[in-house]
Amino acid sequence: MADHQQQPDRPVAIVTGASTGIGEASARALQAAGYRVFGTYRRAPATMSTDVECLICDVTRGQSVEVAVGEVLARTGRIDLLVNNAGVGLFAGAEESSLDQAKSLFDVNLFGMIRMTKAVLPAMRRQRRGRIVNISSIMGLIPAPYSALYASSKHAVEGYSESLDHEVRASGVRVVLVEPAYTRTHFESNLIKADQPLDEYARARSNAEEVIRDVMRTADSPDLVAEVVLKASTVANPRRRYTAGRMAGQVSLLRRFVPEHAFDKSLRKQMRLPA
Repeated sequence: MADHQQQPDRPVAIVTGASTGIGEASARALQAAGYRVFGTYRRAPATMSTDVECLICDVTRGQSVEVAVGEVLARTGRIDLLVNNAGVGLFAGAEESSLDQAKSLFDVNLFGMIRMTKAVLPAMRRQRRGRIVNISSIMGLIPAPYSALYASSKHAVEGYSESLDHEVRASGVRVVLVEPAYTRTHFESNLIKADQPLDEYARARSNAEEVIRDVMRTADSPDLVAEVVLKASTVANPRRRYTAGRMAGQVSLLRRFVPEHAFDKSLRKQMRLPA
């Protein structure tokens, strides 16, 4: 592992949810670009890159977050970049999830990000520089049937990130969003299912699941998203948001310029929902 005393000018990054997928790819990309990278894991992985340093951290627990961030500061004296990637998915009708299930989703996707952000901001403000990259989703911009709770968590991430960026910019800190579409990771295969499923939605939900399975065959690789994360992390004057991949770019463009009724009709057709 790298040593702080030997490489004092090496920028320091924390990447949450670094065990697989976008988090793992982003940690590797940042390390290759010259960062000293700390990846967070809920439990120590069996195997991992020797160049990415392991932090045990559960983003749903405030004390765990404070201990992990404190360890990075103790070992390096600085935090230049936080990539908030840790997240979970939920595929269910809005009516099919209990409030406990909804709260559990938001505790990771939104409040986990907030916990990490609040933990690193004091150090970044003292440094008068820092970058926070929040992994959102194209579902932070568009509706998605049977993803109401997941999409709403990402809409919340978008609103929080834009507001925070205005607040901390005078301190030399920027907050940037990265919006992937479907990505070939374990995330999609590990989607949480409804804890209160209803027969009323079974057929339409099954059709939507089939659409997702079809799309995943040509989905973007985590490495493609990691390239966008690297750009968002290092560009001197970042944009507010970066889409990652062709599909995400197309959907973002259509959402802005296609009339609402036409977008709605197209979405329902693509998701094989009844007219």
